[in-house]
Amino acid sequence: MTCKVENNLPAKNWWNRVLTVGGKQMDTPKGIFPNVQMSYITQACQHCGNPACVKVCPTQATFIREEDGVVIQDYGKCIGCRFCIDACPYTGVRQFNSEKPRYLIDFPVGDANVPAHQEQTVEKCTFCVHRLAKGLQPACIESCPAHARHFGDFNDPDSKVSQLVRKRSYLQLLPEKGTGPSVFFLT
Repeated sequence: MTCKVENNLPAKNWWNRVLTVGGKQMDTPKGIFPNVQMSYITQACQHCGNPACVKVCPTQATFIREEDGVVIQDYGKCIGCRFCIDACPYTGVRQFNSEKPRYLIDFPVGDANVPAHQEQTVEKCTFCVHRLAKGLQPACIESCPAHARHFGDFNDPDSKVSQLVRKRSYLQLLPEKGTGPSVFFLT
């Protein structure tokens, strides 16, 4: 919910979803009691190093920021072709605003530096680049009550994220697709 408020997301849009790893339905374990297992994984843009979405965008509305590797969607350049949605192997991380964005309340919330959402455009997680510009962490990182999320520079071997990935086992979503996801899930 922090992401939704911070980025003033339209009512139907979610840039970050929590999926249940377990049973066939949300919040259900797999197995038979007492041998059951269940965990959760978040799914958002993986901010890939070799993103399929960037390769197919005819207007360069989807691009990688040189300064930090964050994959961004420029609403002003987006023509709504949705090639990026089709190319992305991570289902549901992008949303297409087919109509004028509608909100649950009738005034904007979140940071004033968040670009206005537009009709006929695609949008996705930005790792809160408006916060990064101020030296802050993305809202989802800062607000995680379990401190399970971490953000940093993998090019710095002394950064916390680099140390965590070196010391702990992890998984990445669909690394076999060759996109080079920048999100690591510690196990």
